[in-house]
Amino acid sequence: MRNRIIAGTVLLAFGAKPGFAQQTDLDPVTVTASMNPIKASQTGRNLVVIKGEKFAALPVHSVDELLRYVPGVEVQARGPMGAQSDIVLRGGTFQQVLVIIDGVRVNDPNTGHFTSYIPIAPGEIDRIEVLKGASSALYGSEAVGGVVNIITKTFATKPAVKTVEAAAQLTAGEYALLGANAGFYASNGKTSFGAGILSNNTDGQPQRGIRGFVHANTVSASVSHRFNERWSLALRSSFDKRRFAAQNFYTNFASDTAQETVQTIWNQLQLSRNTDKNTLRFQAGYKNLTDSFAFNPRSATNQSKSNLWQALVSDEIRLSGQTVLSTGLQYINKNISSNDRGNHSLGQAAAFLVWNQRLNENLFITPAARMEWNERSGWEFVPQVNLSYRVDALQIRGSAGKTIRDADFTERFNNYNKAFVASGRIGNPDLGQERSFTYEAGADYLFSNSLKLSATFFQRLHKDLIDYVSTPYLLMPRKVNLSPTGTYLLAENIADVTTTGVETDVQFSKTLSANSGVWATLGFTWLQSDTKTGTPSLYLSSHARYLGNLNVQYTHRLFSLSVSGLYKQRQSQKDPSPVIARVSRDYFVVNAKGEAFLWKKNVSAFVEVDNLTDRSYTDLLGAQMPGRWLMAGIKISLTK
Repeated sequence: MRNRIIAGTVLLAFGAKPGFAQQTDLDPVTVTASMNPIKASQTGRNLVVIKGEKFAALPVHSVDELLRYVPGVEVQARGPMGAQSDIVLRGGTFQQVLVIIDGVRVNDPNTGHFTSYIPIAPGEIDRIEVLKGASSALYGSEAVGGVVNIITKTFATKPAVKTVEAAAQLTAGEYALLGANAGFYASNGKTSFGAGILSNNTDGQPQRGIRGFVHANTVSASVSHRFNERWSLALRSSFDKRRFAAQNFYTNFASDTAQETVQTIWNQLQLSRNTDKNTLRFQAGYKNLTDSFAFNPRSATNQSKSNLWQALVSDEIRLSGQTVLSTGLQYINKNISSNDRGNHSLGQAAAFLVWNQRLNENLFITPAARMEWNERSGWEFVPQVNLSYRVDALQIRGSAGKTIRDADFTERFNNYNKAFVASGRIGNPDLGQERSFTYEAGADYLFSNSLKLSATFFQRLHKDLIDYVSTPYLLMPRKVNLSPTGTYLLAENIADVTTTGVETDVQFSKTLSANSGVWATLGFTWLQSDTKTGTPSLYLSSHARYLGNLNVQYTHRLFSLSVSGLYKQRQSQKDPSPVIARVSRDYFVVNAKGEAFLWKKNVSAFVEVDNLTDRSYTDLLGAQMPGRWLMAGIKISLTK
């Protein structure tokens, strides 16, 4: 039986300036698609921009839950409130999406399962730009299905803009839920400071022999200072710790009652020099992640520590009003120390060039090229070209390019260092790089300033895709710690995988009156992946064939109603292991939030229901997602 809602909810918040309906720019300036500020309509790419303020307005609790309802984004969730999710774009695997914070990558070298552990508090976020499709020419490995760029208020601060904002909220609900979300941002035009905290804590709903508990806490702070008209410096440091029940997150065995703790320390720096002709930027980042995983109380704990060091120098050269050239050099060092995977390190380096050319009033072309060096595989040339042509309200766009991805340490060394492995997934040190060629064509139509319709056709031709394949003991390349009677999934390069898809997006924002307005996003995606080899694989079969994402928010002077919905249909995963809970072939989940404004829009109380229809479903393996969940809270927001 569910617990009663915890009585008494307290929230203090200072946040975005109140307004009855905030218009959304349907052709925003983006930095993700070409590495320099440019109108989205000029990039030749399909991208969606979500303002950071939507986190508090929508019925979501973590950044990965917010992404779950973004058009075209598939989030394969294992647990609620930031426990763990895999981010998928355009039918790729979860390792084929690159997440960056203010242009610096945060993907962990241990495993792509940690990509959604984004070490930034929502109160610091200015906007999230989701770039769909091939982006390796700009960003290198992992940018296969697309890029999620989280842009923060402090790093994106503009000169001479003075403001003080602060926000905090406390939410309570069933299953001993207690959550807090707070943020602060201030700027005097030269110096800016931002900080935030996100905390989700719950005993969780009952599972098999364990409750689905989550204790997820993120704290981040940043500061930027403009020394003069040319030089500026920005710094950030954050700490993220998540302890959660991980039952059937990675297996569907009945003996799996796992618990896991993931702790991340994140630091980044940005030094910029800006003139009329160019912007020179130096960026550096350091990530330290510690993972502790126990399969059940009787098993030994897997301990892994990974480090990610990186430095990036880029120069945006404005040759004329029609031509902008961006060049850069990048170095990355990855290493891991693990009682399961062993001790390993890897170095990578790259040089890249992006050319933005306006050919006439309506036609834009952006060729890009990258030379990437990998310590294991040597040099790789990665080209891409984007085109955009506008006729009145119609934007026609196209893109074609190569992508690459190197195997992470889990794919190469999972279960490699253990004395004995009875069954499960086995890493392969000899994995080669994934390579693919992607092309797409699409169009956007803007109806005045309120409605934007987008449609895109794309196809990705994959070579040597990395996935886990059922492999008999006799065919295993390394048998020293395996059992002849064991059941194993070996990481392999699968050849000739073709993914074809169509995605449609709708973005709508309109002020209905002086007291009300509507904001909405809707996405529908169709995908089909085929392989000529016919080799059954684990993650290749997991992506949705039909995917629908929905956000609707109606705001009135007295109240606000928000609904987020997700529809997914796909084929069942192919996994020879004993099945506890099969992956749901299709499901529809709705979250709803009602908010009453008690004093203007500065003080409000809300009620939220997650999984409104109490749908029973699983996204991956046997990881059961929560049923209906009721919660409530109070908010206060002010600005100066």
